Amino acid sequence: MSCFSAADESAHYGFSVCVLLQQYRAALGWERDGVVELGTGDATAIADVVAGMPALRVRGYDISQSSVDAARANIAARGVADRYTVEVGDFFDQADSTGGAGTPTVISNPPYIPAPDRDILMPELWGGVRGNDLLLQLLKAGYDNVIAAVASYSDPVTTIRTAGDLGYRVANFLAMGLDYGPYSNEPKVREHIRGLCAAGHGWAGESGYLVAVTLMTRNPDVPGDRADQLLRALQCDPSSSGWQRGQAPSP
Repeated sequence: MSCFSAADESAHYGFSVCVLLQQYRAALGWERDGVVELGTGDATAIADVVAGMPALRVRGYDISQSSVDAARANIAARGVADRYTVEVGDFFDQADSTGGAGTPTVISNPPYIPAPDRDILMPELWGGVRGNDLLLQLLKAGYDNVIAAVASYSDPVTTIRTAGDLGYRVANFLAMGLDYGPYSNEPKVREHIRGLCAAGHGWAGESGYLVAVTLMTRNPDVPGDRADQLLRALQCDPSSSGWQRGQAPSP
């Protein structure tokens, strides 16, 4: 099992997590409670965040031993091993065991590549047929605050609708365009993405797509709901699908 790393995406993810944690510092209470990370990868992005935020403590989990080994090396190199720990563990077993009032905030850049099956260049990146299976499962894991990457080609309308049904609001997000990498550009995957977008389940351009690192919260101390703004930023205008908050999208 190999360790995934993409410099542009990692930089966007790390920067966005840092901004959202800082902006909602008091309401999220991470200085007191710490943060859980599900799917650590090589930890490069979040290790840099931890290094720059002395009050932040992160407990990470990844199913891949090679990823955990790489993560621990990167964490040690940045001198933050006392505040950033990583363990081998199933993504959702750990969500079940660590969620709840003790650690109300989870961060994650979950696998989101859509494909008909796992038979792709890097099966660890498979996010299900529409690419959002793991994120939908994470939203059901019981955390009050979820900071996660939402990809424009991975059925974001269903993701945000489900989040709303579970009591989450989109407090804020940071979106960025990304070029197709070797895994999303695999012919089988690209063809599947084109089909999803043609069916109204996302957006992708000829050379790339969009990813928004998003804070979804059930915390009443965090104001606002930018769900419609998020979908428009991902080029998935909710009005074009007949969807509004609390209403299922058109099939």
